[in-house]
Amino acid sequence: MLGLVLSTSPQRGPRVSLALEDRLAITELVSLHGHLVDDGCLDRLEELFTADVVYDLTDFGQEPLHGVAAIREAAWELGAANPVAHHVTNVVVTASADGQVHVRSKGLGIKADGSCGSVSYDDTVVRTADGWRISHRKLSPRRTPLSGKTKPA
Repeated sequence: MLGLVLSTSPQRGPRVSLALEDRLAITELVSLHGHLVDDGCLDRLEELFTADVVYDLTDFGQEPLHGVAAIREAAWELGAANPVAHHVTNVVVTASADGQVHVRSKGLGIKADGSCGSVSYDDTVVRTADGWRISHRKLSPRRTPLSGKTKPA
C-alpha cells in the first residue's frame, strides 16, 4: 500500500509508519467534518465517510448509525439542537500493518446558547479510490475528569 512502510523493531516487533502526506490528508479529513456539518453541507458527507460507515453513538444511549444517509438524516432530525460549532483537536494518527489507520481526537461542540461539551472521536480510516475516508467512528462523551479514575492506593 502506498505511503505505508513496515519495519521491524527488536523491542516492539513490526512497526508501520505512514507518509507525511497521508498523515496530513487524514488530519484534514477529520477536521473537515466540523466545517461541513457546521455549514449545513450534509450533502457532502461522502467526502468524509465510506458508504458503509458505522457511526457509533452507543455511549450516548443511541444505536449506531449505518451508512452516510443515516448520519445525514440524524443530523437533519436533530435540527436546531445540533452544535453551532464542532472543533477537533489533539489528533493522533496510528497506522496498523493491515492497512487501516486509527485516529483518536478530541472534539468540542459549542451550542447556540454558548454551552459546550467534549467528546473523544475514535476513527478507523481507510484509503479508497476517492482518498482517505472514515469507515468507523465511535463518539465517547467526556464528562468526568480523569475518566473517573482515582489515585491507586
